[in-house]
Amino acid sequence: MPRPRIKRRIRFNPNVRYFKPRGIPLTALEEVVLQSDELEAIKLHDLDGLDQTQAALKMGVSQPTFARILDKGYKAIAEALIKGKAIRIEE
Repeated sequence: MPRPRIKRRIRFNPNVRYFKPRGIPLTALEEVVLQSDELEAIKLHDLDGLDQTQAALKMGVSQPTFARILDKGYKAIAEALIKGKAIRIEE
């Protein structure tokens, strides 16, 4: 049985839930999901300029866990940009 997931502290709540390529209806697009913890990790690291250790403390997770969350978020965004998919931000 897997270990229970540690609750992450999420403080950022975006005003939007979707990003999509311009000129293509959302119904015609595939989508990738960006979890709220992935978005928080990207915000803390890239926008706020915190290093992984500081950002991990703010989220209440270990640095290796933070690195995995960040990597998963980057991959979701890269897939959407490269393959022209919509990004859905989950709460």
